[in-house]
Amino acid sequence: MPELPEVETVRTGLDAALKGSKIAGVTLRRADLRIPFPENMAARLAGKTIESIRRRAKYLLFDLGGGDVLIAHLGMSGRFSVVPKFSKKLGTHDHVVITLTDGRALIYNDPRRFGLMTIAQSSELTSHPLFAALGPEPLEKEFSTAYLKLELTRRNTAVKVALMDQALVVGVGNIYASEALFLAGIDPNIPAKTVADRAKPIIAVIRKVLTDAIESGGSSLRDFMHVSGESGYFQHRFNVYGREGKPCFSCGEPVRSTRLSGRSTFFCPHCQK
Repeated sequence: MPELPEVETVRTGLDAALKGSKIAGVTLRRADLRIPFPENMAARLAGKTIESIRRRAKYLLFDLGGGDVLIAHLGMSGRFSVVPKFSKKLGTHDHVVITLTDGRALIYNDPRRFGLMTIAQSSELTSHPLFAALGPEPLEKEFSTAYLKLELTRRNTAVKVALMDQALVVGVGNIYASEALFLAGIDPNIPAKTVADRAKPIIAVIRKVLTDAIESGGSSLRDFMHVSGESGYFQHRFNVYGREGKPCFSCGEPVRSTRLSGRSTFFCPHCQK
């Protein structure tokens, strides 16, 4: 599943391509994705101007004129493409087509249909069911040392599991949690409360791996593509993720893997204590 850097990369591309564009019409080629489309979705979007595109956790937020927000999630395999000259030739998995008044089209393709699209009022987002239980953004000031120290103190789960809890902090998925804990020198298996005093360096490495990934264009999971159609390439810079049995870049010991909450977890037993 695309993680925060992938979604941020898509957001940046979409915002640059679509900001200020006016929606001419919307074609929904099925009734739902992961959840049903809202009633009158096509009519509600038609004629609106895309004022900006933001991100909350792994959700894309299209701010529209009049206070409406189109909420989109890529799921496992969702992909947006901006088509310069829309010819109406569509693929099997092109489920949503948003045509623009300048002749372009924004096409949402999703073979597995685990993504979603819905609409809400901007004033309702904080209390919206999709966002109400989410923690702070990892790159924002609300994700502070005092906050993380308190939250870790309360948790006896493995520290990696705690950092992947979207109620604690959003967007620190499996790949980047493994990478951050390697940089922090912390064994991902130890209880979160035992490293509460290390909250400050944990925040620093989380921000580093996410920022590096965003600058590099995100990690290239099997189905992840930029808006431009190019794969990301941060995967070439992984220290431990996906490197089981290979020598640690720092000490030469073989990288190990285990499973935490059903997810593969990679770490160096020598460098991470």
